[in-house]
Amino acid sequence: MAAVDTGPVTDFERAAAPLRGELLAHSYRLLGSWHEAEDAVQETYLRGWRAWDGFEERSSVRTWLHRIATNVCLNAARDRGRRALPSGIGAPADDAQPDVLPPETWIEPFPGDRADLRLALIAAMQTLPPAQRAVLLLREVLAFPAAEVAEMMDMSVAAVKSSLQRARARLAEVESGPEDVVEPSSPQARRLLDAYVTAFESADVSGLTNVLRADATLELLPSRTWFKGMGDCSQVFAAAVGSPGDWRMDRAVVNGQPAAVVRWQGKPFGVAVLDVRRDGIAGVTVFDDPALVERIKVAPSSAWPPASPPPPAPKN
Repeated sequence: MAAVDTGPVTDFERAAAPLRGELLAHSYRLLGSWHEAEDAVQETYLRGWRAWDGFEERSSVRTWLHRIATNVCLNAARDRGRRALPSGIGAPADDAQPDVLPPETWIEPFPGDRADLRLALIAAMQTLPPAQRAVLLLREVLAFPAAEVAEMMDMSVAAVKSSLQRARARLAEVESGPEDVVEPSSPQARRLLDAYVTAFESADVSGLTNVLRADATLELLPSRTWFKGMGDCSQVFAAAVGSPGDWRMDRAVVNGQPAAVVRWQGKPFGVAVLDVRRDGIAGVTVFDDPALVERIKVAPSSAWPPASPPPPAPKN
């Protein structure tokens, strides 16, 4: 049997494969869903493979694939409502509520150690109209020039600049970008995550309370219930910790934040993502989804401890 000529496919794969992680993170920022982002990247690669023979290299492969991915994501975003966290759709509670909302309601966690993946920022981005969200990400996160973004979005340069200005203003209203956030690679973040994990595994409610800020929040997905204040959060923890050894947690990095991949009595439970500040834990977001345990465990970008940033280059 004669060999089949797969040259164009091989060339496409060689050019596209190194960009998969970047495309996946971009799609996640646009959609707020790990599952939807993976579907979007798969669709992007399928469209790119089909169009590869006609690719005229008037732009880089990176620009070309991000244009495809952005359009795929915009089409997906137009077909459904925005995703959110419980704190984005209602007031805090003083006791657990039974109202569990469907999975497509919520932002999903995503393994990765970049600050532009933080849950609060992803939630804030979902409040933007999809096109504004795309312009903001292409310009501010991926650093494409305005002219390239205009071509990718089928907009004028003036429209790109106007859209970016509106997106920045809206984002400033809903996401303050606190200056006291602690990076997951820092000793403070590691200490607080260790204390959180140790307290939970040993059923030590006072140990959990001691690492919380006075204004700490606790969000429990897929319920819309969330709590604000050390007192209310501590009451929930007291009801949840059980007996020593009931909980087992593996440390990870999720959404650019310290996280714990959780098992309950030996069975997969989900993941808890911590909002760590210089003076304690400001928030815990718990995703009760057993499938996340293995998915995050095998994701390279969730490895713990995270790599420390490189030291600054010496000045001449």
